Amino acid sequence: MMPALIPVTTAATPEEGAPPPDRVLAGTPRNRTWNAYEAPDGRFFSGIWESEPGKWRIEYTEAEFCHILEGESRIAGEDGTLVTVRAGDAFVIPEGFKGTWEVVTRTRKHYAIHLPPENSQED
Repeated sequence: MMPALIPVTTAATPEEGAPPPDRVLAGTPRNRTWNAYEAPDGRFFSGIWESEPGKWRIEYTEAEFCHILEGESRIAGEDGTLVTVRAGDAFVIPEGFKGTWEVVTRTRKHYAIHLPPENSQED
């Protein structure tokens, strides 16, 4: 039997959240996440994320594809690069990226996150 396609919508009740308090640099960035899909192995997720204005430190241990649906955010890397993203922009944040995410106006995005395999130690 062929698997069914999974719609990515905001029809379900979102999960409410916020960055950890020790990472917040400005504002009160509350967010909502509508996780539409999680792979059986727990390493791939996709859905919609939305955040209110604020700025916080980010450290990616995963790779994430983002497609901005509305709003404006600024993403700065530790190396000083600064990118402003707006509705229609699509990009990948690679595993290992560190910097800041600043939501200028409420931002909503589609996301697809791929977690790396857990580090395994061989004898």
